[in-house]
Amino acid sequence: MIAMSYENVYVAQVAYAAKDVHTLKAFMEAESYPGVSIIIAYAPCIAWGNDLGQNHQMQDLAVRSGHWPLLRYDPRRAAAGENPLQLDSKAPSIDYREFTSNEVRFSMLWRSRPEVAETLLDESRREAWSRFRHYEQLAALPFELPPEVKK
Repeated sequence: MIAMSYENVYVAQVAYAAKDVHTLKAFMEAESYPGVSIIIAYAPCIAWGNDLGQNHQMQDLAVRSGHWPLLRYDPRRAAAGENPLQLDSKAPSIDYREFTSNEVRFSMLWRSRPEVAETLLDESRREAWSRFRHYEQLAALPFELPPEVKK
């Protein structure tokens, strides 16, 4: 959001294993952009205590739970009178618990403080939906340059 607020930075959020075509498109757009480009990629880490052989499944769950929305912000679209933000994820389609239950970093809290884990799960679920709705609304806004700027 901070980089997008500059309005002249290409920004993408990707998870190659969740949607490889989206990732490829983002890299191609970023490479062709004549300014600063930032690609933020979801990258599971061995320090999370997970089997990285499950990397693809972990990325897919992160996207489908709403934890990691896929998006592209291309300032060139604004110059063409189009909304520069494109939300490439669908609404969360699995419960956030399904995502967290597959990650060791979250399961430690479930074992040690289940009541706190449940509270944090509810907060995370709401935050994921709120973030998705926010991006969805921003991407749906009509974008039109004022006549004096179009010249």
